[in-house]
Amino acid sequence: MPLVVELLGFAAATLTSLCWLPQAWRTLRTRDTRAISLWTQLLFACGTTLWLLYGVQILSWPVIAANALTLLLVLAIIVMKLRFG
Repeated sequence: MPLVVELLGFAAATLTSLCWLPQAWRTLRTRDTRAISLWTQLLFACGTTLWLLYGVQILSWPVIAANALTLLLVLAIIVMKLRFG
């Protein structure tokens, strides 16, 4: 795959993954999860896991990196939601 296409993928992966950082940071900092839907986070985590597996199958590092990072952030939110309600 051309370098320009890979760089485009990494740029998109960075932006879409980092958008979860403020929510995860706020949740970890405040432990306030009242406004967060557990079902939505669980479904999103399942979808992200499938995207991660897809990225592994096609050996696409932008897809793998983006979804691995996003999954970690979403799992942190889920753990906080389960722990603090």
